Amino acid sequence: MARILIVEDEERIASFVAKGLRAEGHQATVAADGATGLDHALSGEFDLVVLDIGLPGLDGFEVLDQLRAQGSRVPVIVLTARDSVKDTVTALESGADDYMPKPFRFAELNARVRLRLRHATAGSAGDGAIGTLDALEAGGVRLDLRTRRATLAEGEVELSAREFALAEIFLRNAGQVLSREQLLDHVWGLDFDPGSNVVDVYVGYLRKKLGAAAISTVRGMGYRFDR
Repeated sequence: MARILIVEDEERIASFVAKGLRAEGHQATVAADGATGLDHALSGEFDLVVLDIGLPGLDGFEVLDQLRAQGSRVPVIVLTARDSVKDTVTALESGADDYMPKPFRFAELNARVRLRLRHATAGSAGDGAIGTLDALEAGGVRLDLRTRRATLAEGEVELSAREFALAEIFLRNAGQVLSREQLLDHVWGLDFDPGSNVVDVYVGYLRKKLGAAAISTVRGMGYRFDR
């Protein structure tokens, strides 16, 4: 069970997220403005913060800046407007650990929450990849988790948000077989149609960008990122 702070002024969204997190067994606390959210986040009582950008008083950028300036390393998932690429980049460069574009499915947010809590608890990148909380590297692929950039030996590769999320799951579990259901759960959420071929489509996209040999198909089981 984790203690999660939700800093969100839209009551409907805050209630939706809090209800979902509590159903997952977490303690969820809501702060409706930036100043209150910052005070709570700096208390050291929370394991993770879900932070909206558009807040009354201090906005999300100011909260994040002050949080990092005062030395807090609590994981922060930022909520952004879907078409606000500039805001997303600014938040990540300011120290956010991840972002979630609105509108979103709770299952997708929950997958990101689980990942950030796991990273913070483990204090390492995981079994398959070499790295820190800020970056992953395996099989000649490097993912910068703050700037959301992917690089190969030849240079930077442009990945969409979904492609990056899928690549991140593969690198964290490099050498292990992941089923389509596992990938759907982590990247798209369990409420996505399990009969969809979306995983296969996006694996195809990654193979084109990261190299055809990077991801192997394990017949009847799923996919494996080869180190």
